Amino acid sequence: MPILQHSNPIEEQLLKLLPDDGELTSLLNELWPICRSITGPGFNQSLDILKAIIPFKEDLFASGSWAYDWQIPEEWQIRDAWIKNSKGEKIIDFKKHNLHVIGYSTPVDQKMTLKELQPFLHSLPDQPGAIPYLTSYYNKRWGFCLSHNELAKLPEDTYHIFIDSELKPGHLKTGSVVLPATVKTDKEIFLSTYLCHPSMANNELSGPIVMSFLYRALAKLPERKYNIRFAIVPETIGSIAYLSKYGEELKKNCVAGFVLTCCGDTNKLTYKRSREKNVLNGITESILAKTGVPHKILDFFPTGSDERQYCSPGFNLPVGSLMRSMYSDYPEYHTSLDDRNFVSAQGLKESIYLYLQVIVSLMENKTYVSKVQNGEPRLGPRGLYPQLGGAKETKETVEKMMWVLNFADGKHDLYDVCSRSGFKILDLAVEAHNLKNAGLLTESE
Repeated sequence: MPILQHSNPIEEQLLKLLPDDGELTSLLNELWPICRSITGPGFNQSLDILKAIIPFKEDLFASGSWAYDWQIPEEWQIRDAWIKNSKGEKIIDFKKHNLHVIGYSTPVDQKMTLKELQPFLHSLPDQPGAIPYLTSYYNKRWGFCLSHNELAKLPEDTYHIFIDSELKPGHLKTGSVVLPATVKTDKEIFLSTYLCHPSMANNELSGPIVMSFLYRALAKLPERKYNIRFAIVPETIGSIAYLSKYGEELKKNCVAGFVLTCCGDTNKLTYKRSREKNVLNGITESILAKTGVPHKILDFFPTGSDERQYCSPGFNLPVGSLMRSMYSDYPEYHTSLDDRNFVSAQGLKESIYLYLQVIVSLMENKTYVSKVQNGEPRLGPRGLYPQLGGAKETKETVEKMMWVLNFADGKHDLYDVCSRSGFKILDLAVEAHNLKNAGLLTESE
């Protein structure tokens, strides 16, 4: 069963809000070549590109300042890096692939024999064609990454090593914006992603791309029950810094949240639950079950991406992560094989649609009160009962209305009805809207 389908008018409208393939590919291509890190011009440039879609407001955290148990590092900038053989030929060139240099490498300009150079060269023997991704944010060092095939071919020689980089006091930057609800409320849905890896498509760029077009789609909804907070941060240190400023506000107001990552390929869907049981997990799992496509559900575990910060004991936010090939579960992860060919416009679009379904389901998860509590109301005079019986479609429509009406007692929300009936929340929401428009339901405060 394809993911990009609809069974009700709400989903039909959501499908119309999806970007076209060209928009997705264009944004991916624009962001792809930039060498990003947790600080510095690459992150800043990438954030500026995304601002064309999401009007992020920036927060700056100065180098040396503290965010709970973590200290903000110096700002890193790299301009060039290479290794030349004795003939002056570049055998490794940062400008050809920005994974060739360990992130946060310190400057170096010296000549070394192959034996002296070997400890500074890193490869993956079990993936001989891939360049690994490595960083050293908090220990000053330098190094190069290359495929194991390239490493095995290096002859004895004297090599010229050059890294033109800089570490200096500066700032770590985050971006966030709140898309306001259309009703008065402090409650919010929280969406977070990261923008700190160099050229890796699924692990790095799928999250910001999906978030960008989610913002655009959600901004077009005529009604939003909750505020929706979008945050883009450097992974780990950025989410901790963000929590140091907004954590107490999130603890008070966040009803549900997601970390958007690894959502650009077309492999099996994965949902990693939040730390505690909540309606977010139930709604997400019910939507995945209704897709009819392969997926797996994982209980929360305290490693992975930024959900481990948002779900840390002091905050314990209801934040999960809906992914495709989960980090560390696919061999291309953190290597040069996680390239533009590993993701697709189809995969990105399906992820945007699934997130839209979950977010809109959360907002449609309302509690209703029927104006007719003694016996069921007559639907025919109100134009809600089919004039001809027997058709499966009309039979299901009536059944959904009956489920909504029976539990419209001010005590059960639509997720309760979904759990008992097996119908999707958005299918039930359509009937709830019809019943409300017919004067049979009111929303419970």
